Amino acid sequence: MYRRCGFRYEKKLRAVGVARIAGIDEAGRGALAGPVVAAAVILPEKFRHRKLNDSKQLAPELREKIYDELTSNSEVAWAIGMVDSIEIDAINILRATHKAMRAALEALATTPDHVLIDGLPVFPFPFPQTAIVDGDCHSLTIAAASVIAKVTRDRMMRDFCAHFPEYCFGQHKGYGTELHLNKLHELGPCPIHRRSFEPVAQPLLALAEIRASPPWRARRKIGLSISSPQRLQSPLS
Repeated sequence: MYRRCGFRYEKKLRAVGVARIAGIDEAGRGALAGPVVAAAVILPEKFRHRKLNDSKQLAPELREKIYDELTSNSEVAWAIGMVDSIEIDAINILRATHKAMRAALEALATTPDHVLIDGLPVFPFPFPQTAIVDGDCHSLTIAAASVIAKVTRDRMMRDFCAHFPEYCFGQHKGYGTELHLNKLHELGPCPIHRRSFEPVAQPLLALAEIRASPPWRARRKIGLSISSPQRLQSPLS
């Protein structure tokens, strides 16, 4: 049953005295190239937005507009944590994702009392947490984090496209599309590819799998990779 993205989880926490509630989400976990990026966001209690939702459900133009609205709002605390492909290969994508999440929380100017996480629980973790499957569809705080993480990473991948134009990163953002795998087969991996991901090591096999899969599966591809965490802070810091 469809449930509108709102503040029901946040309201339950505030009802028991929890004041500062952060939402956290990541972008790029399933990509074959580039960093994994996590965003942490604390929204004001009276925050309202009629169009904010899971970033994957928003058109790119609307996602960019909401990103600008969130990051320019002085009442919204936000921060980014990033792990690059080199470290992803070194420690694996799950650990890299959790490291990016912790880095984003540490970079927040306001320390949260509780964290809402999209997906499964994270251990170890520096704050009390509530993990919500498909949380970016149910919690506005997580949805805000998903938009900031997604737009931040997309912009980074467009910047990478200027350095490696032959890979067309601006189009596929590093995910395992047929275009990307064709480029991998033709050119081999570049410095931002995740070498520990099978589609990077075996692009012909991955391309064959995509061509044999139904269109709705072709988007769910494997992989990831990264390096020392970098953090971007909101103007509140």
